[in-house]
Amino acid sequence: MVQSGTGPLVSAVIVFLNEERFIDEAVQSVLAQRYPHWELLLVDDGSTDSSTQAALSYADRFPQQIRYLSHDAGENRGISASRNLGMRQARGVYLSYLDGDDALFPQAFAEQVDALEARPEAAMVYGPIQWWYSWTGDAQDLERDYIEELGVPPEAVIAPPRLLPLFLRDKAAVPSGIMVRRSIAMEVGGFEDGFRGEYEDQVFCAKVALRYPIFAAGRCWYRYRQHPDSMVAIALRSGATDASRRQFLDWLGGYLAAEGHPSRSLQRALRLEHLRFTHPGLFHLMRRWERRVAKFVRRGAS
Repeated sequence: MVQSGTGPLVSAVIVFLNEERFIDEAVQSVLAQRYPHWELLLVDDGSTDSSTQAALSYADRFPQQIRYLSHDAGENRGISASRNLGMRQARGVYLSYLDGDDALFPQAFAEQVDALEARPEAAMVYGPIQWWYSWTGDAQDLERDYIEELGVPPEAVIAPPRLLPLFLRDKAAVPSGIMVRRSIAMEVGGFEDGFRGEYEDQVFCAKVALRYPIFAAGRCWYRYRQHPDSMVAIALRSGATDASRRQFLDWLGGYLAAEGHPSRSLQRALRLEHLRFTHPGLFHLMRRWERRVAKFVRRGAS
């Protein structure tokens, strides 16, 4: 185990592309961590604005803890390839991924390390994220922040592959703001370089959830900034979300076949999600029925 001082080293990876408005806040949220044993890898995915100089400046000011990385010739290769570059260069026992326009709460590393150290069987830890509107300071945004529902019992280790069909069918939140054992991330092959869009997180989490237990915590550690120039917002406006979803489902089907995974619940979830594109009317009818059943069950339990 790589150690830094008295605790395991956390390698935080921030991938950024033209994030001059937000990168300072992202880096500052790492500098503010109450857990002191970390390194930060700033991975430049081909920026053409001042965020490159901002990242280089942080690396110059904190050479013992912050490093600047980029692809050959300053290429833009996407978030997945950039996160993999950070993973390969990392020295830590644990990996933490933060987007260049988001931020962490100060207790994130300390509590996530404690969670994984206490649960050696868990490959990864995550918690509910905050949808962050109030960063604008505008009066109409100050009350819009909310913390998403996990969709699974908090403070529980979820055995594989139970979590995967749940987030595949939108019955549980996709793990975000994760901390993962670097050895596990390397073992599953990291992120898929071919994915450039919204689903790179789901691809990686699917690979981990298929094989390893994951700890779902009840604590919020991650602030997910909502703004019109985010990758997700742009994809929704352009209509690219459906194409990305189909790419993800096709990849997952091929991956399960290659792995020879026998889970019936997972195969059923995948078939049902394909209905979104092959038989959309039937898909939405089944979704409404599932919501009614879930609502009835909740009423019965209360």
